[in-house]
Formats: sequence, C-alpha cells, structure tokens
Amino acid sequence: MIFVVTDNIVGPLGNTTRENFNQVLEGNSGISLQENTAYAAAPFYGAMMAPGQLEAYTGDLNVKGYTKFERLLVASINGALQQTAIRLSDPRTGLIISTTKGNIELLEQLPANTTPPLHDMQLATTAKKIAAHFHAVNPPVVVSSACISGLLAILTGQRFIASGKYDHVVVAGADVLTRFVLSGFQSFLAVSAAPCKPFDAGRTGVTLGEGAATVILSNNPAGASFVLGTGAVSNDANHISGPSRTGKELSAAMQQALTGSGLTPADIGFVSAHGTATLYNDEMEAKALHHAGLADVPVNSLKGYYGHTLGAAGIIEAIVSMQAMKAGVVLPTKGYETSGVSMPVNVSNTLLQKRSSHFLKTVSGFGGCNAAMVISSII
Repeated sequence: MIFVVTDNIVGPLGNTTRENFNQVLEGNSGISLQENTAYAAAPFYGAMMAPGQLEAYTGDLNVKGYTKFERLLVASINGALQQTAIRLSDPRTGLIISTTKGNIELLEQLPANTTPPLHDMQLATTAKKIAAHFHAVNPPVVVSSACISGLLAILTGQRFIASGKYDHVVVAGADVLTRFVLSGFQSFLAVSAAPCKPFDAGRTGVTLGEGAATVILSNNPAGASFVLGTGAVSNDANHISGPSRTGKELSAAMQQALTGSGLTPADIGFVSAHGTATLYNDEMEAKALHHAGLADVPVNSLKGYYGHTLGAAGIIEAIVSMQAMKAGVVLPTKGYETSGVSMPVNVSNTLLQKRSSHFLKTVSGFGGCNAAMVISSII
C-alpha cells in the first residue's frame, strides 16, 4: 500500500493546506478581476497570488534569482518537508515535478528581438534546479501531460514505490498564470468573461489560476491519514484540444480505478471532477460519470475556488478533497446553479455533511488524455 504522509498547498488562498481548506470550507474563492495590462489588454478573471504574498513566504528560503514558478515549487515542497522526517537527500526518496508550462514566463521578460533562454525554459533544467535546492541525491522526474499532469505524477510516484525503486516520493506540481497561457486559452475562445461556472447551464469557459502543491508518498503508514487506491489513464484519440464526444474513454479510466481498488460506485463518497466549465469538457465528464455508474454519486469541481491551475490542478484538488473526506463533507461547486449537461449528474452546490471512506479524483486534458484515481481514508 502507498500512503500520503503529508501535503502542502501554496496559492491565492493561502500558504498551507489548512489555510487553503479553511478558505474553501468558508466558500471563499481565489478568483478576482485582474486589471494588469501586462497579462492582457482587457480585464479578466483569474486566481493569482496577491502582490508580495509569495515573496513574504519565501524570503528566508534562499531563492534569490528564482522565477515565480520556481519559488512556488520551493515554497510548496518546503512546507510539506517541514511536516515529516523524509528528506530528498535520502537515496530511497524520489522527486517528481508536475507542470504544463514551467518557466514559460521567461518569454515575457525578454527585451524585443532577444533570443529566448531555451536552456532555462526547459522543464528538466528547472527540475534539476529544484532537486539541487533540496539536496536531492536522485535525478528528478518531470511529468508534463497537459492538464492530467498532477494526478499522473501522483500515479507515477505510486508506481515507483510499488516497484521497489523508492520508499518515498515527493510529488510537486506548479504552474503560473502568464500572458502566454492566458492568450492561448483566449485564442480558443475558452476563457470565461466571469468567474467560471462548472457544469452550469450558463457556463462559458475556464478561469485560469496559479499555485503549487506537494504530496509526499511513502510505503510507511506512520502518520498517514490517506492511502492511494488504483489509478488509471486513458486517451480519447479524438482531437488535439477537443475532448471525446462520448465520455467512454474517461469512463474506462474511472472503471479501471474502481475495479482495481476492489470498489463499486456505491462505495464512492464523492467524485472530485475536472470540471473546467467549458461546454465540451463538462458535457464529456457528465457522460463519463453515467457510463461508469456514478451519475447518482455527489460530484464537485473546485475550479470556482482555484481556477484551472494546469499542472498543479490534480494535486491541489486531490489534497483539498482529502481534507474534505477527513472533515466528513462534500464541498460545493462554486458557481453552479442549474444543470447544463445533457446527462445530469449529482453536482453538489451546497456544503454536504457526508462521511466517506473513498473518493474518486478525475482529470482530463488536451490531446485527449484522462486520468482517474481512488483515494481512501485510513482513519
């Protein structure tokens, strides 16, 4: 069995998991109107770190000269390591970095007609820098698979430990909201003009966010409250950016996760969905839930609190969902009012008191990738 021994979130809602969960529990969102023209000519909604927030938290972490993306990773990993005796300097501990765009922000900091620093922008370069910061003795692994990166990184860490390669794995994911990322989603006409409304009839697109999160996995249950069940990955093979029209491929991953964990849909307390609030993603997920027999299980999306944090999303949302399971609640889907999918699912829009032993985390991304994993309580 592979256990989650500790975790940490750094983002607009706080610098610890506890701060983040309390904010979500109170219904507070990190999304606000952004008017900085360095990101876009017109105001937009996004979940961004407050000015000085990250600097105040990383001031004594020896990160002078680090990019915002790198400082987010250091802050999150450091916060998790402080809660355990596990260290990356141990040969039996591995490091996985999850991200979609990494240091893409460097493109925006260049003078005109300047050649981009390709070496500094390579994901492997950043991962090695972070590994060196924490005196890691093993080479880091980078997982960059669109929006499923965070959950896929957790699954990869689970497999490393199960194979005997490591006893512990530090899994950290981060992405930063940049002009490059925002303009990319705007080119798809996929950015909502208001805070996102997952699964709602009035949804018009994503709200982007930034943040970092870390989970530390181990084969030793000491101090752990959660255990990883089976995870599974599938691909739609449908379109470079558009998801499946049937939902059967995500459903297959959901069913593999359930079956591999020895569970049925009736055992699942809630589903933490990807729920990006685009027309096609939410429709596909609703169909997948039906195909997997999960249509009556409470479902939520956390995008209304964090926006879409890309490579950090799967980890942030898994951590918040673990805390919800521990607290005996199902969190509401902020922004949801009226069902806007053709196969209605049980979307939670009020705080539900419900004891759960297991929940299912799902994610989907560009290129048709999907992932699902069962996470269970051990207390």
